[in-house]
Amino acid sequence: MTALSNFSSKLHARAHLNSVRSSLSNIADDIAQGLFEITHNSFAILGLAVVFGVITLTARPDLRDAGELKLITWLQERQEATIGFTEPAAIDRATASDPKDLPSAQAAVAYWLSKKYNVAPEPLSVLVAQAFEIGQKAKLDPTLILAIMAIESGFNPFAQSPVGAQGLMQVMTQVHNDKYENFGGKLAAFDPVTNLRVGVKVLQECITRAGSIEGGLKYYVGAANLADDGGYAGKVMAEHARLLAVATGKRMPSSRFFSLPTPIRPTPAALPAGSTQLESDGKTSDKVALLNQS
Repeated sequence: MTALSNFSSKLHARAHLNSVRSSLSNIADDIAQGLFEITHNSFAILGLAVVFGVITLTARPDLRDAGELKLITWLQERQEATIGFTEPAAIDRATASDPKDLPSAQAAVAYWLSKKYNVAPEPLSVLVAQAFEIGQKAKLDPTLILAIMAIESGFNPFAQSPVGAQGLMQVMTQVHNDKYENFGGKLAAFDPVTNLRVGVKVLQECITRAGSIEGGLKYYVGAANLADDGGYAGKVMAEHARLLAVATGKRMPSSRFFSLPTPIRPTPAALPAGSTQLESDGKTSDKVALLNQS
């Protein structure tokens, strides 16, 4: 009887244990299912949030720019906290590239200009590549753009005329200040690539207003209302012809005797489209005439 009672107790205990195990298993299943539902819903919400964020940033580029700025600032602060400084490598700041990486025509132009104007071929390679890229978009011959830089500044990105024309293409920064807004402000005039882009924009406006390249150059030099542009257009077109010949594989002399990049005009980059020297108030014209006589 005692043995039977013990056996019955064991069966009862085992049944209770199985019941507990079953309950625990059900609880675990319920927890797992709950976690799955929460995770699934969370990912769904996260996905919707990402989609909404992408749509918002696409429609509001100002928010995107602000977010990028904050992210970059945060990353820089993290880097500074980790290694003590955030100074980029000098190579990242340099406006230079290997001319051997250019297409043959562009490389030929870069080497020719380097020899003629005593400028290193590496920074010239960037300017040549940019001139070809921008010229294609602006529907202007890139060798014309390079010729203007040659005559205007001799490829000195920090050149400045007595009346305030600045940079490679000697753009009147104060007159065309609005064109530098998208590049961070008027100090961008001394960034070679920015000055090139703004100068091309000014040149486009001048050519459109004049109806021809030669006429546009006269506007660009600020001599639209003068009988003589001081030989400016002729010098630019002559250098343009030489650069075009070099780009097509012809051998051309590179002596500076053939084209001196000396300043020949007092008011570079003219005035914005829609205005003229005389319309400004007459003072600019008088200054042009006086300086041309000196």
